[in-house]
Amino acid sequence: MRTIALVVYDQLRAGRFDELAELFTPEMRAVVAPETVRVAWTVQTAGAPTEPGDPAAEETDQGLLRVRLPVRCPTGDFVIVLSHDESGRLHGLRLAPAAGAPWQPPRYARPFRFTECETSAGVLSLPNKTPNTTSRGQAVILLPGGGQQDRDGTDGPHKPLKDLAWGLAGRGIAVLRFDKPPPERTLTEEYVAPALAAVRQLREQRPAVDPDRIFLLGHSLGGKVAPRVAAAEPAIAGLILLAAEAMPTHRSAQRVARQLAARDPGPASAAMLAAVDRQVAVVDDALTAETPAADLPFGFPASYWLDLRDYDPVRTAAALRRPMLILQGGRDRQVTVADDLARWRAGLGARRDVRIRVLRGLDHMFYRGGHVHPAVVRKIARWLLARRATGK
Repeated sequence: MRTIALVVYDQLRAGRFDELAELFTPEMRAVVAPETVRVAWTVQTAGAPTEPGDPAAEETDQGLLRVRLPVRCPTGDFVIVLSHDESGRLHGLRLAPAAGAPWQPPRYARPFRFTECETSAGVLSLPNKTPNTTSRGQAVILLPGGGQQDRDGTDGPHKPLKDLAWGLAGRGIAVLRFDKPPPERTLTEEYVAPALAAVRQLREQRPAVDPDRIFLLGHSLGGKVAPRVAAAEPAIAGLILLAAEAMPTHRSAQRVARQLAARDPGPASAAMLAAVDRQVAVVDDALTAETPAADLPFGFPASYWLDLRDYDPVRTAAALRRPMLILQGGRDRQVTVADDLARWRAGLGARRDVRIRVLRGLDHMFYRGGHVHPAVVRKIARWLLARRATGK
């Protein structure tokens, strides 16, 4: 266990990604290229020195050994998670945030004002009835960002989606959040199918929810796909987009890679950037249904990029006659005011039912003190309250 984990770590640290790929099973090599690992490692460490901790292992149901190797790094501690068989072949490899301290509710949360229950579509935070409750309430379905995301948007000790759910539920707004499927085939399967199941759950199984007052709240890639979900479901009453990507996703990845390379110039960053550029060029100029996932950004399959390539979120949103709230962090370097918000403004800024606000001191996650900033929750709740008051 220790030998395999430290061999993987040593190869990552030394930049021997081709040698590391020789440990992959054939199935893993088909979807994970050495260049994909190079990009992930360079983005995670930003060229800073690292130091491994003590690995911990557990057996999986498939008869493999899953090993977690903590890594200390000045840019942020993380964990190498790998699974291997008895021969030492790698069946899985990813970099995950360090667990850190357990999540604590933000100060603005009021858990005594709502209850949480599991449903077939996810976990529902439902405001408690009061003697003044005379009508069915609004509800929000959360769409998380890209990649593997659980219902809370867990990132080490941070749970931004849970922050939002608890903050809004304490203000009388029901919130449903779900574990998002991994990006294995298409954007539609990753987002649209579970979101529509959440809509059905709220409309058909929850009498406390007004079926005509169900909203979508998407963050990052979840904000990008929210217009597609709304186009597929006329019952959606409106959209809330947080740091919503508008640029093509592969171009956004290239922009972030260039920022990282400029911040830490050197051979490793140059090699990482060259790998990203090659993958982006494939999406732009040579993408077919048969393109190997190993040649594409993030190792996502060709079907995923074909689905994304033909999707314009701003044009899709512009065709929807539904109110929208768009919030953007002014210090966001992943989804930017100049590149992404400018597109939303150009397509929607003239509409009276669309409100766009920049929160100048906040980044991509809208954090302050490890939680989603209370101003974000407050602006969302007020916007929803205004929709309830006007009936629009």
